[in-house]
Amino acid sequence: MKLKTRQITVTAILLAICIVSQFFKNLNVYITGPIINAALILTTVYAGLACGIILSVITPITSFFITGSPIMAAIPAMFPCIMIGNIILVLAVALLRSKFGKKAGLPVSIVIGAVLKALFMGILISLIILPNMLPAKMQPMLHVLQLQFSVTQLITALIGGVYAIIILAVLRNTSLGEQA
Repeated sequence: MKLKTRQITVTAILLAICIVSQFFKNLNVYITGPIINAALILTTVYAGLACGIILSVITPITSFFITGSPIMAAIPAMFPCIMIGNIILVLAVALLRSKFGKKAGLPVSIVIGAVLKALFMGILISLIILPNMLPAKMQPMLHVLQLQFSVTQLITALIGGVYAIIILAVLRNTSLGEQA
């Protein structure tokens, strides 16, 4: 597969936005999470599925290097789960967007992707990985972490989807919007 200049540029710009937002992750996940999810969706719409997948894989890594999450350091098995959760969202958007009609397609595909992402991460991370791999000194945080990797994932993906829909509506009349 050959990526075009436009795809690389869109992906790079949205990755830069993701990286900047990740500096605020320790302030509030409800700032960073929706921005990351919106960037994943926008990348998929404007640059294609491959670029959406690339961003899905890169963002958890950049987040770790920027925030230095002790949970991720303690349980590296969570990295591929987060990446796959992101990929589930972009796959739903890429594959289902055209299945539900022009107006409803994107919102419906985002909701389906957000629910599937949250279910995947909720089952795998919250119910399997965290209870079995969380170090003893972090056990008091288990319930909060389980919510963070399930319900919070759903909420931030849905908010990010709303952001993406708003941004797409604003850009619809621009040359970039016409190509999406």
